[in-house]
Amino acid sequence: MNHALSTHLFVNHRLTTALLGRIQEAGIPSVEIFCARQHLDYRDKAQIAELGHWFRDSPLTLHSLHAPMYNDEIWGCSGPHAVVTITEPVKARRLEMVDEIKRAVEIAETIPFKYLVQHMGVGGEEFDLRKVDAAFSALEELKLFARSRGVEVLLENIPNELSTATRLLQFEELTHIGLNYCFDTGHAHMAEGVGPAFEMLKAKIRSTHVHDNNGKDDIHLFPTVAEGGTIDWKNAMALLRSGQDRFPLLLELKERGDYANPLEAVREVFDGLERK
Repeated sequence: MNHALSTHLFVNHRLTTALLGRIQEAGIPSVEIFCARQHLDYRDKAQIAELGHWFRDSPLTLHSLHAPMYNDEIWGCSGPHAVVTITEPVKARRLEMVDEIKRAVEIAETIPFKYLVQHMGVGGEEFDLRKVDAAFSALEELKLFARSRGVEVLLENIPNELSTATRLLQFEELTHIGLNYCFDTGHAHMAEGVGPAFEMLKAKIRSTHVHDNNGKDDIHLFPTVAEGGTIDWKNAMALLRSGQDRFPLLLELKERGDYANPLEAVREVFDGLERK
């Protein structure tokens, strides 16, 4: 499978050309950049311009961008007001959040990318038809805004009552919005299970987030390398390979202090998964 890495692995560090160079030197051909302002400040035109210049001269490609989850520079620690969610029922507040996501999408004008990965709600959020309506309104606007910049919005299955694989299909039935999906193995493992969730979404999967967990906690473990993960990777890889290169094997991992060289561990993960 084609390999890609989410810069979520380095989300607590500023994204620099040196870091991108290390990813490229590790033999990884493509990345998804995680929009967290302490990492990639999508409001900082100087940072975007510097990265854009680097990408123009580099074989490393930008596959996708992960939409911002917070609008502050400290990973939401400034308070609940920092959360960016398209399920906000109050229109004025929701429009502010949509504008925040648009700022990230505008990166495509400097660094072209194919997909914007978007959450619908936050972890553990309860189902509410008002939130469904809010998400539909937000996504209609984001879909048009992104399309005009050559970007397709993908919805990700996440562990809440709005965005499991089952709920994503229900959302499509209710709204006919016509969006494709980013399939997250760890989140599926916490809900319907990797196999059932994949089968539900497979026709419209266009990207992936591959990571492991214990079935309960969203801890983004390194598959086949870290202890504590319980996904059956032999079966999971058979499912992912059935996509016939419609999507990459894209790792979305959490930084761990016990890996002195995380990119070496990433190579081990790719090798381990390909042997399954």
